[in-house]
Amino acid sequence: MTEPTWSLQDAKNRFSAVVDAAQRGEPQWVTRRGRRVGVVLSAEVFERLQRLEKAAAPPFNKLLLELPQDDQPFERVPLRQRDVDF
Repeated sequence: MTEPTWSLQDAKNRFSAVVDAAQRGEPQWVTRRGRRVGVVLSAEVFERLQRLEKAAAPPFNKLLLELPQDDQPFERVPLRQRDVDF
């Protein structure tokens, strides 16, 4: 089964058809000059993807706890101070 693909111009001209198909659960790819540049999804699918992404992201406190806990010296990167006009 091929994925539904619309050129940008066709998608603009037939936007209602693109949205109707997306609501039926069929992602609609949009291309510009033959390259995929976007996809139209139903709101339900988009919200589910956002919930999954948020659930997969580690909480901030876990990230902090994963920082190195040793007191070993580390190499400092030499930086040049920038000129500031007052």
